[in-house]
Amino acid sequence: MMTAQTTSSATATLSLPGLAATGEVLRDAWGIPHVRAASTRDVFVLNGYVHASDRMWQMEAALRRAVGRFAEWAGPSALPADRLARQLGAEAASRRDYDALKPETKEMLDAYAAGVNAWIDAGGTTAEHDLLDAKPMRWEPWFSVAVMRQRGILMGSVWFKLWRAAALGTIGAEAVPLLRYDDGGPERHIVPQGSTGDRLTASLADLAPAIEALSGKAPQDGTVGGSNNLVVGGARTASGMPLVAGDPHRQYEIPGMYTQLHLTGPEFDAIGFSVPGVPAFPHFCHTENVAWCVTHTFADLHDVYVEQFDEAGGRVRTAGGWQPTTRREEVIAVRGAADDSITVTETGHGPVIAGDPGSGTALALKSSQLFDTDRSIDCLLPMLTAPTLDTFYDRCKGWGVIDHNLVGADRDGHIGVLVRAVVPDRDRINGWLPVPGWTGDHEWRGYIPFERMPRQLDPECGYIVTANNRPVPEDHPDYITTDCHPTTRASRLAGRIERLSGLTPGDMADFLRDTDSAPAREITARILAAQPPGADSLLRVLAAWDGRMDPGLTAPTIYILIRQEMTRILCRLSGLEAASAHYAASPAPGIPALNQLWWTLPNLLRHDDTTLLGGKNWTDVIREAVATVARAGVPAPWSTAHLPAFVHPLGHLFPDAPGAAAPSSDPTGGDGDCVLATGGFPGTGTRSIYGPVARYVFDLADWDNSRWIVFHGSSGDAGSAHYSDQNPLWARGEFVPMPFSADAVEAHAVSRLRLDPH
Repeated sequence: MMTAQTTSSATATLSLPGLAATGEVLRDAWGIPHVRAASTRDVFVLNGYVHASDRMWQMEAALRRAVGRFAEWAGPSALPADRLARQLGAEAASRRDYDALKPETKEMLDAYAAGVNAWIDAGGTTAEHDLLDAKPMRWEPWFSVAVMRQRGILMGSVWFKLWRAAALGTIGAEAVPLLRYDDGGPERHIVPQGSTGDRLTASLADLAPAIEALSGKAPQDGTVGGSNNLVVGGARTASGMPLVAGDPHRQYEIPGMYTQLHLTGPEFDAIGFSVPGVPAFPHFCHTENVAWCVTHTFADLHDVYVEQFDEAGGRVRTAGGWQPTTRREEVIAVRGAADDSITVTETGHGPVIAGDPGSGTALALKSSQLFDTDRSIDCLLPMLTAPTLDTFYDRCKGWGVIDHNLVGADRDGHIGVLVRAVVPDRDRINGWLPVPGWTGDHEWRGYIPFERMPRQLDPECGYIVTANNRPVPEDHPDYITTDCHPTTRASRLAGRIERLSGLTPGDMADFLRDTDSAPAREITARILAAQPPGADSLLRVLAAWDGRMDPGLTAPTIYILIRQEMTRILCRLSGLEAASAHYAASPAPGIPALNQLWWTLPNLLRHDDTTLLGGKNWTDVIREAVATVARAGVPAPWSTAHLPAFVHPLGHLFPDAPGAAAPSSDPTGGDGDCVLATGGFPGTGTRSIYGPVARYVFDLADWDNSRWIVFHGSSGDAGSAHYSDQNPLWARGEFVPMPFSADAVEAHAVSRLRLDPH
């Protein structure tokens, strides 16, 4: 382990290879590092050093997942995801992207790698590495490109297309138009902010080419969301300056995806949530001039093509005739098991991800995240020095590794939103199903120009909210997306903003704690209207409930258990329980039918649509579900039933070992339909599996009045006092200070590490 010479109880000094001048790292009471350096290169050397100090195992785990080498550590359970990563060619794409970066970006990545390696070379290790009898892998600059790609790879549309293909192959074409991820209009749009409209649907005639392409494929043998962000302009705040707030949602994997960080150098002063393994601040940050944050847009970045192959799988049918495929062999090392070998077949569209080319047909993926050179990392440095929000948005041109609703504000008082993404330009019918790859009718026409991506500054309403809801109206000239989250959370946030004036940071924090669930009220009313017999005690609790998913109540548990059982019945009656075994649902991590139908059920119920009920009606379904839940008696309160479940990727190998046994959490409220979107999966019980892994409020009137929180702690080291010390506050919806000015940082500092050139 790296050791330092202690000069006082709160100050230490060490020499660090790679530094050009003396720098320092101050840490506050929560262990959050505040980095100061004399040059921009030294800032990123120290960025890499503190990331390695706090999160080295997590960084390498993300890299291994990106390139398909995690099974070397985690064993056979990681093999499906490693196979997919090898099929995607993520390592080759990341090396390609690094080679194409600007010189100044490469210098940043080189400096970051130098800081990581300085920590490793001095003997740095982690509890996880020790458990695995492994040493940290020395960091190469292109690794950061791979880690950034891994954090957003294949999020969104590909899984919805594969799910509908699996449903089509299981129960027939009639179900496909019903199986959209969101739960029905009218919907609130992001750009223009506040506009509403009905969603479009696809007819079977529209989908005929795709259905025909998929016909005859018999069954063989994840998506979570909930992020919110919002900005209010000065006309609506007590200070007269904007306020920015939000909360990214992910699965509760330990260590958490984000770590708090402050970087100060001669060209910028920036604080926010960083991604271990990647320098700077891709997603959430404020500088001296601009604050920014993101939610997932659910832009359709991925097309799936049904490909026709010759008998040997060596040629693929195209509009111009038969063309040769390319093949490569990949060997994957697996901890505790024999090596695994796969053959990867690629067509002109991309790699085969499902099915066997030797059978005559298979599914190939074409994704803007992989198909062409990605220049997202080139945006990181220019973002840090943008003087205004509009300039900041211009400097995001080329960002494509994942799609974002990029909300922001600047010190001139402007607020805005940009859909930051590289989206293929093609017909919107591609958004529903895998499409035939041999007709030439479903090809890309390039990419939607950056200048046409939805952007809005200073909307008349004086605020912007995004919550994974529809980015633009469906008659927008460019096709952006098919599937997205219901508009419920965005509408709830907008309603609360419009009811108040003189908003403060405390109000913004309170918005993020909101446990109101409109779907809960709607579905509960339908449950009560069905008058289920024999469950009077449960029904009395539901009848007195206002739809808030608060920890101390029993009604939320009753509602969720009944809705889960209704979803299971829908899954069984529709025959879609078999869809998860269809070849189209095979790419890791798989597509559980229950999880998809959970989101489909509210709209079917709202329209009394019994198409998927096999001759039964919704009253029958409700009564059966209530009877099943009632047999178990009165359930536990929501605080117990919905307790967050944290997991460590090595927990299955070392369940009781320090470093792999995930910490526990205090109870929290909410569910997947609330602004406090703490969701679960119907097949895994009622516990919260994903939720806000971080929260923030940026106050542009006084940066030192900003605040933030992560769901466990700043450190990834189970032996650190800062491994889980933020959790009690996080569970209550509270925050820790976010000092920014030099005076505030000094006032909050409890330790200081001076780093001298070696």
